[in-house]
Amino acid sequence: MKNNKFVGAHTSASGGVFNAVKNAELIGAKAFALFTKNQKRWDAKALDAKTLDLWFEALEHSGIQPKHILPHDSYLINLGNPDEQKLIKSRMAFIDELERCEILGLDRLNFHPGSHLVKLSAKEKRDEVYLKSVEEQCLDMIAESINIALDKTSNVKAVIENTAGQGTNLGYTFEHLAYIIDKVENKERVGVCIDTCHMFVAGYDIRTREAYDKTWADFDRIVGRDKLMGMHINDSKPPLSSKKDRHHSLGEGEIGLDAFRFIMNDERMDDIPLILETIDSDIWKQEIELLYSFVE
Repeated sequence: MKNNKFVGAHTSASGGVFNAVKNAELIGAKAFALFTKNQKRWDAKALDAKTLDLWFEALEHSGIQPKHILPHDSYLINLGNPDEQKLIKSRMAFIDELERCEILGLDRLNFHPGSHLVKLSAKEKRDEVYLKSVEEQCLDMIAESINIALDKTSNVKAVIENTAGQGTNLGYTFEHLAYIIDKVENKERVGVCIDTCHMFVAGYDIRTREAYDKTWADFDRIVGRDKLMGMHINDSKPPLSSKKDRHHSLGEGEIGLDAFRFIMNDERMDDIPLILETIDSDIWKQEIELLYSFVE
């Protein structure tokens, strides 16, 4: 299937999860992402029989395989929250998200690892040992949260998304991702989603052949290419290493088009969902066509 690449976008599930499938079809997607519930609310209406029937019917019609669908959890969830009550609430919500994916017949759930929320002074930020201690405590909590959730669910994989490193968000280095994975007990049910914008603003250059090869060689060595279970394909408004999370349309930002050409001809990205989260949904169809045109 077009060099075994499956490209799509994060489509709207407004009115029912089945609409995300239909919206993916409209843009010629071979993969898609969605929220299985309102991402800005804690509570969620249960998936009723009618909704599920329409979901599976739409999925069959589309021909899109479950492994090429990358659901995203709620933005409210913080699996590293230092507040005990908020952490418990996040853990319960994360378990619910995994269960919803399983009901929908999906095999993976994409999520942001978490934030330590510690207000650091300028001096503390410069103290590498102290900063590492704060981050490791949070990473330990995130790994524990994943272990609890996986223990209470079955089948669905927890797919950790790399972050831009904005604020107190963790997961912006390959070492962070590897640290969490190392502490997850069921290695078969944990993986990674790499967002190209986040990667770039966190300091990983992919603009030239040499830079791209070095960055992905580091990923293979530190995290492991077998852990790559999805990607978010975005250009970046801010420059390299800025740690600012602002996506851009392909070729319009600081990354440029060459990196996406490399991705479309890289076997690491075979048979996983490659999801656009670029800023103009009106041109997603054209961006999907552009990416496939890069296949050599």
